[in-house]
Amino acid sequence: MADRVLVIGSGGREHALAWKLAQSPHVKHVFVAPGNAGTADNGKISNSAVLVSNHTIVTQFCKDHNIGLVLVGQEALLAAGIVDDLRAAGVRCFGPSAKAAQLASNTTFARAFLDRHGIPTARWKAFTNPQEACSTDFPARVVRARGPAARKEVTIAASKEEACRAVQEIMQDRMFGEMVVVEELLQGEELSCLCFTDGVTVASMPPAQAHKRLLDGDQGPNTGGMGAYCPVPQV
Repeated sequence: MADRVLVIGSGGREHALAWKLAQSPHVKHVFVAPGNAGTADNGKISNSAVLVSNHTIVTQFCKDHNIGLVLVGQEALLAAGIVDDLRAAGVRCFGPSAKAAQLASNTTFARAFLDRHGIPTARWKAFTNPQEACSTDFPARVVRARGPAARKEVTIAASKEEACRAVQEIMQDRMFGEMVVVEELLQGEELSCLCFTDGVTVASMPPAQAHKRLLDGDQGPNTGGMGAYCPVPQV
C-alpha cells in the first residue's frame, strides 16, 4: 500500500527529497511543511501550512492525514527534538534525535566530540567574551556563531581585524548568541560524504562538493550553500 509522506522544511534540500520521494510507487502523496514555490501543487507533491514548530500539532496532522513516514530536513527542528517527540507519539520519523543532532547544530559540542575521540579537526576555542575572542593567535580564522539558529553564520577572516569585526557583529550587534567559536582556517578541498543509516546498516551516497563562497575564485563572503555538484573529480 502506498504511503503518505510528510517532509518538514522549506529549502532546496526538502524540495529534492520531495521530488525523489514522489517518484516512488510506494509513495501516494508527499506533503511539505512549510515548503516553497517548487513544492507547491506539483503532481504528487503539495505544501502544508501545519505549524511545524509545535510538535503536538504536527503529530495530530500526521494522524489526521494517515502519514506513514516523516522526514525532517530543518536543522533547528531536529535540534529541538521533533524526531524524539514524533516517535514517542507513535509516528514513524526519519532523522536524528535531539542528542545526535548536536553534532550539526552545536558547534562547541561537535568540536569537543572530535577532540575527545581523536578525530582530526582545526584548532579552535570557544569564547563568551568578545575581547578574548579577538586575541586568538591563529594565522587565519573562521568565526562561527554557536547554536542551531546561527549554524550558517560563518565568517572566513583573512586578518585579525576582520575576525574581530565578525565577533562583534555576532555577539553584540546581531545577538546570534552568547558564545562564539574561533577556528584555525584549513586550506584545501572540502567534500561532503553523506550516508543514510538506521543505526545498523550504512548506505553511502557519492561524495559531493558545495559552493560555499559567494564569488568566483573562492572569493567573497561564506554562504549557507550556493548549490553543489556530484560526482566530484577530486576523488
